Amino acid sequence: MFNFFSKPTYPTISPAVLKERLKKEKVVLLDVREPYEHAEKNIPNSILIPLGTLPQRVKELEPYKDQEIVVYCRSGNRSGQACEFLQKLGYKAINLEGGMLAW
Repeated sequence: MFNFFSKPTYPTISPAVLKERLKKEKVVLLDVREPYEHAEKNIPNSILIPLGTLPQRVKELEPYKDQEIVVYCRSGNRSGQACEFLQKLGYKAINLEGGMLAW
């Protein structure tokens, strides 16, 4: 699903820029980590769909198809894979740079 040698096809957002946006607007946030990781620390109001279940559960994101979806994980790797997948389906997925480690 993800090729480390190809240039990403999705945009990214820094934690600082996202934090500023969250002060001013409602942002659709997708956490693709596992439930235990989400329980330890998460960005409030994010949707939890672990990467391994995303293909089966992608329809849950249908209401947000016309909006940007900021996707995050622990470090940015899984969320990058999710962004690649979502972009191919026509979603406007943006990867949080550095994931929760940078948050």
